[in-house]
Amino acid sequence: MIAELGYQGKLDDRRQLSDRLAQTGLSPQAAAAKADLLAPAAEALRAELSGALQDLHAFYVPGRIEVLGKHTDYAGGRTMVAAAERGFVTVVAPGADRTVRVIDVALGESTEFEIGPDLAPPIGHWSNYPMTVARRLARNFPAARLGATIALASDLPRAAGMSSSSALMVSIFFALDEINRLRAGEPFVGNISGPTDLAGYLGTIENGQTFGTLEGDRGVGTFGGSEDHTAMLCARPGQVSQYSYCPVVFERAVPIPPGHSFAIATSGVVAEKTGAAMAKYNRAARLVSALLDLWRRGTGQSHQHLARALASSPEASGQLTQLVRSGPSGEFPRADLLARLEHFLVENDEVVPGAGDALVRGDLDAFAHWVRRSQQAAEELLANQVPETIALVAEARKAGAVCASAFGAGFGGSVWALVQENRAADFLAVWAEAYRGCFPRRSLEAKFFLTGAGPSACRIC
Repeated sequence: MIAELGYQGKLDDRRQLSDRLAQTGLSPQAAAAKADLLAPAAEALRAELSGALQDLHAFYVPGRIEVLGKHTDYAGGRTMVAAAERGFVTVVAPGADRTVRVIDVALGESTEFEIGPDLAPPIGHWSNYPMTVARRLARNFPAARLGATIALASDLPRAAGMSSSSALMVSIFFALDEINRLRAGEPFVGNISGPTDLAGYLGTIENGQTFGTLEGDRGVGTFGGSEDHTAMLCARPGQVSQYSYCPVVFERAVPIPPGHSFAIATSGVVAEKTGAAMAKYNRAARLVSALLDLWRRGTGQSHQHLARALASSPEASGQLTQLVRSGPSGEFPRADLLARLEHFLVENDEVVPGAGDALVRGDLDAFAHWVRRSQQAAEELLANQVPETIALVAEARKAGAVCASAFGAGFGGSVWALVQENRAADFLAVWAEAYRGCFPRRSLEAKFFLTGAGPSACRIC
């Protein structure tokens, strides 16, 4: 279901571990960084359990870069994604009862709870994520009642649009799955047959939907799709992967242009999806639901996702546009519904296919055109950009990037830029200095770094 590194050495042997991690497709620098994270995570677990560890397991889960496909996945649309070379490492040991203890080495914090179907996680605190995973697994897999001690560490910027929360939830899933042997049981086997299915299921743990016969619950409080989980489980080193969703379907993978890499800037504007910005994130999804309701009432058809409705006939987009204009005034202004519909059509039907075709041809000018179109549509139609991310995109272009785009849920977060590797360090310095000039206070929290398109999650030992 995920890659098996098969490492048999000690987790504090940084050199040996780094060499093995590099075999997954991580750059030597990124592999060394993960080895540096694993040692203190293992030490924290050892200290918590007061001695030698038996039956120890470790995992790596990357963050993701949403290259293109803003707010399309939960509507059944398509995206282009890559795994970052930053992420979470997790070390887990089985418990003796139902108690789950999660230690965040970087934060110096921990949380403890009993695995069970009635957990009530606190909204707005990081413990919401592991508790939501534990609750859903207890509901879907009645035999999942064994707890664990889990230590995790991360070099992924948190609440920055790189899916740190999803990476945390995937990490907790791997830990509890390993301890409870979920994959050997019928509920799992009957619903999940491969990585794309698992990505779809993990997305529903987060958004609360049902997956097959695995009944949903309230999730973490935001409604998203399974793009993040797909990138984490299915990404290919050195490539951008295109998927469609609901269900997750692989469409194609395209190599990163030779001699180029991603530069990432976090804006310093927190993109915490379960915090105060939750309503903003959810509004984009609720607009899609409102459009789909109008379609169903107006046509009598029962499509489950907007993408399926719009693909049902060549006239569907015009028909839905007319239904919005002539339909009853509901929760949302007609102008907002029309803008949301136009954004989906631009991003899903034009930008992603056009950009993918451009990469296949090696046409960077055409690729840059589609990236600019995506950013423009996000600013003008989706309206999920903030001055800081808009400025970062503009300054990246001025500094010589091939192209740049904000990514993630929006209302903060990060920007990626495609840059030439031989001048990437100079580019980062210029980009960071320009941002300091635009937003001196925000820049104190911003981070600028390089990353290749990395490998998917793996079981280290």
